[in-house]
Amino acid sequence: MTHYFIIPGLGNSGPNHWQTHFENSGDNFTRINQKEWDAPANKDWIETIEAAIKGYDLNNVVLIGHSLGCTAIANWAKTYQKRVKGALLVAPSDLEAPKYIFETPGFDGVPLDKINFKTIVVSSTNDEWVTLERAAFFAKHWGSEFINIGEAGHINADWGFGEWPEGLEILKQLG
Repeated sequence: MTHYFIIPGLGNSGPNHWQTHFENSGDNFTRINQKEWDAPANKDWIETIEAAIKGYDLNNVVLIGHSLGCTAIANWAKTYQKRVKGALLVAPSDLEAPKYIFETPGFDGVPLDKINFKTIVVSSTNDEWVTLERAAFFAKHWGSEFINIGEAGHINADWGFGEWPEGLEILKQLG
């Protein structure tokens, strides 16, 4: 059985967010809770990912990131060099954009190393935290399949992405 690990972004994902709906869709979906959601430290976040998946057959693990969670997954992949079944990376934030004003120690930038397992990046044409061009740039460097879903903002609850059946369909490509 595939085990899905959800890695939300800055501030966590609320009750109406698609990640919460994914989490509630089956017993094999687990949210990785970080120690600090509002002032995240890269080292803490990637160590929490590593601890959460420890003991699982990595061939049956899929990571599901949103926003800063995507960067955490890319940093985890770079640091630990492990292979999981895959990762869905939705609306990766551009930490180097002038508009990015959050304190995220150790998240100095988005790593551009190739990720050594299958990944899919989902982005939109009007995300306030990453341009479509930058999201495609990240996907290219990570070796990811790239999906543009049009005008969908930051692909979160504020943009109407609660239950997101299309997202679950995309996820099936990995699990």
